[in-house]
Amino acid sequence: MTQSTTAASHFTDPAAIARYAEGPRRNVPGFDGLLRMSRILLAERVPAHGRVLVVGAGGGLELEDMALAHPGWRFDGVDPSQPMLDLAAQRLQSAGISGNRVALHHGYVQSAPAGPFDGATCLLTFHFVPREERVPMLAEIRRRLKPGAPLVVAHLSVADGAGPGGEGGAGERDRWLSRYAAFQVASGVAPEHAAKARDKVAAELTVLTPEEDEAILREAGFSDVRMFYMGFAFRGWVARA
Repeated sequence: MTQSTTAASHFTDPAAIARYAEGPRRNVPGFDGLLRMSRILLAERVPAHGRVLVVGAGGGLELEDMALAHPGWRFDGVDPSQPMLDLAAQRLQSAGISGNRVALHHGYVQSAPAGPFDGATCLLTFHFVPREERVPMLAEIRRRLKPGAPLVVAHLSVADGAGPGGEGGAGERDRWLSRYAAFQVASGVAPEHAAKARDKVAAELTVLTPEEDEAILREAGFSDVRMFYMGFAFRGWVARA
């Protein structure tokens, strides 16, 4: 679930890679439900023997979930971190998922096959991507999708209280990031580690507002943009190419 050079640098530490599978469930409210919802949304348009592009495929969690639920689907996964792709390959092999169903590509979206794909996902990835790179990256994804094919995205996306309907003023963003840290503590993370993670998110990641995220999807050419998921500081959308 990584993309961009910024993301790749987060997933080079061997210890962090070994612990990766624990992270999403500790950090993301309803992570397993998010995976299920994502494949349900894809399955509305992806045929029984369809082809799905997975952007930020490192770790293999969503690949495993979709491949087990839809044995006729084939996948191309792309990620800039080779160690994370190796972890994905190990996970898929352990789950008994045939290698001829999943092709893993080291690199960025431009390294993915041209398709055309019946659907795509980009989960827990875009908060690693600088704002100026998001529209070009989404345009590359859209270029590989069949007309009308679904894209499912989910990542950190936090209101700042500055726009219409903002309730918390300047403190709104801090409130949501504090809730993100509190969820980690409730999931068993030591409070001091959760606080460091919160500060790291605030300082290093590109966390836009939901309104900005939706506008970027539309600017890249996607239509029918609908939010389907919200878990404290995380949001998820489905859109059509």
